[in-house]
Amino acid sequence: MDTKKKELLGTFYRNGSLYTQAAIQTNDHDFPSSATGSVIPHGFYDLKRNTGYITLGTSHDTSEFACDSLFQWWVNEGIIHYPKAKSLLILCDGGGSNSSRHYIFKEDLQKTANALGLEIRIAHYPPYTSKYNPIEHRFFPHVTRACEGVVFDSVETVKTLISRTSTSKGLTTIVHILDKIYETGRKYAADFKEIMPIVFDTHLPKWNYRAIPQE
Repeated sequence: MDTKKKELLGTFYRNGSLYTQAAIQTNDHDFPSSATGSVIPHGFYDLKRNTGYITLGTSHDTSEFACDSLFQWWVNEGIIHYPKAKSLLILCDGGGSNSSRHYIFKEDLQKTANALGLEIRIAHYPPYTSKYNPIEHRFFPHVTRACEGVVFDSVETVKTLISRTSTSKGLTTIVHILDKIYETGRKYAADFKEIMPIVFDTHLPKWNYRAIPQE
């Protein structure tokens, strides 16, 4: 899983070219004060099925948003295709909303594991190696290509564009809008580090651990 760059909504210039019947007038500077909103694409890429799943957030890229995106993917897609699964393996970067250093992500991840009743195994890529994450070179470049040159005037437009992402080798994409307000600067519970049920691997525990569901 990974998060693409936050995009501003409005008549802002975007790289790329496309065929139109008339010239499209846009602003050459994307000042946030001129935007009508923002959209944050958070993605999952299913290696086995060659399917991408994008959650479009309209608030902030927080650990809670990342975990809500994971929850939405599982209840809408994952459980359908993997009904017998008892554990999930998630490959992700070591920074951002799913930072390997932040306990707030581990706390939100544990809540998600509890809600789904699934063991969630996290494998972070070490610094400077995230380019090897399959989502970076097998899914996100095609999402970028599908959106080239088109003005992001609304969340619905972004959803329509990204949902068209496909390749000749069978890549398909599913998009879901998560219109929820997320609080920034949240702190994990004072006693979480002492009582957390997160199980760290013996090998590279900083980057590899499991959230085991609790009753």
